[in-house]
Amino acid sequence: MTEQTQAAPVFTSTASMIRALGLIATICGVIIVGVYESTLTPVAANKKLALERQVFKVLPGAKHVTEYFATASGITPTEGHTVPADAVRFYAVYGADKKLAGIAAEGSSAGYADQVRVLYGYDVTKQAIVGIGVVSMRETPGIGDKILTDEDFLKNFKELDVRLAGDMQALANAVKTVKHGTKKNAWEIDAISGATVTSKAVGRGINQSAQALLPKLVPHIDQLRSQP
Repeated sequence: MTEQTQAAPVFTSTASMIRALGLIATICGVIIVGVYESTLTPVAANKKLALERQVFKVLPGAKHVTEYFATASGITPTEGHTVPADAVRFYAVYGADKKLAGIAAEGSSAGYADQVRVLYGYDVTKQAIVGIGVVSMRETPGIGDKILTDEDFLKNFKELDVRLAGDMQALANAVKTVKHGTKKNAWEIDAISGATVTSKAVGRGINQSAQALLPKLVPHIDQLRSQP
């Protein structure tokens, strides 16, 4: 009987395995970067479109939107310029007549579950906030999301006072959310009963944003009177 010889096992060297894994990792990295870069432009475009829709909601007369940033030295269009780290972004909104219809800006603060990001419309003549929309939030359905549907809450933003103090360095009165049913002043927000945390997040976000933006914006508002 002929004895069958068994082939000796072939062992792959550690160096070969490392090279193979390195090649696979490199290929995967290239693919991931390629996919990310290919989707970056569409994602940015979709975000811009969603934000513009919110702008049209908070300032219904809007026809054209131009993004700017404000610093202590003035206001500048974002397009074609590097935005400094300490700058505050905002949107100049123009009507069909190409005249300034208002300003839109974003405010954000911690809510019950996550950051509550809102976009608010600012009326230059009234020196007041005249509408809000939600950019993003993860508040409890049926409770926190009442900031979108509660008519009494939304009435807070028909003419919320954000006028500047005489020295134009800060708001004359900080925007403040108060207990439901206790609002007495035009700069106060009447909270939603049962959704106080989310209501306060909206108030804080607007106050922080307006305190940062308006002292830089208002002294230069004449630059924005007509669409560039």
